[in-house]
Amino acid sequence: MVDLNGRVAFVTGGAQGIGAATARRLARAGAAVAVADMNTDGAEGVAASIRETGVKAIAVQCDVSSSSAVKAAFEQTRQQLGPVGVLVNNAGVLRDNYLFKMTDEDWTTVIDVHLRGTFNCTREAQSDMVAQKWGKIVNVSSVAALGNTAQSNYSAAKAGIQGLTKTHALELGKFNINVNSVAPGFVETDMIRATAKAQGVEFETYRQRAADRNPMKRVAQPEDIAGAVALLCSEDAGMINGQVIYVAGGPRT
Repeated sequence: MVDLNGRVAFVTGGAQGIGAATARRLARAGAAVAVADMNTDGAEGVAASIRETGVKAIAVQCDVSSSSAVKAAFEQTRQQLGPVGVLVNNAGVLRDNYLFKMTDEDWTTVIDVHLRGTFNCTREAQSDMVAQKWGKIVNVSSVAALGNTAQSNYSAAKAGIQGLTKTHALELGKFNINVNSVAPGFVETDMIRATAKAQGVEFETYRQRAADRNPMKRVAQPEDIAGAVALLCSEDAGMINGQVIYVAGGPRT
């Protein structure tokens, strides 16, 4: 059982999808949660749903690509909830396109949010965790880290996150801080719905094709990913460090 009573969790991209499901899952384990997102209305909706269960939660506006914005968001969290002990780096965007069509802005935006954002938040959170001599960091990567058509930016960012995960695990392990990554496959979220629309495919057709390819014969829901994140935040996972866990219904190499 995951027990995070007395801990403070900071979840980026928490206004919807995997981030929202993760924020709620960690709250059920007892953590006070800072729901961080650029979409403050969405973040407040998630935070309010957590507070209704009797658990502390706040919405925090945060552009993870900006180190100053991240610093301010963590300071707000410390003031309102306490020092951060759990960090979930989930914030992400898509700017899919083929290589010859991908613009500088497409590349920079995705790299900055995913890769720079993970670095910024981890750098800020680690000081709290080192002081507590306890911490759990889970970075959200993707099966796209193994390569995916029309996703040069996204695949590079998600592969980079896996590299950060392993490096930070080596640096922070001696402080009793675990750093791991989950790498989802197809997850039924608004982002995936937007991808299907951009490709001109009906979402149900798009989803069914993914389900047919999956050994489990279904696609993941955000709660499936949240469950894996929660496991990595538990004491049962105390010796799991620097690992990439593919939460995709089947093996990946």
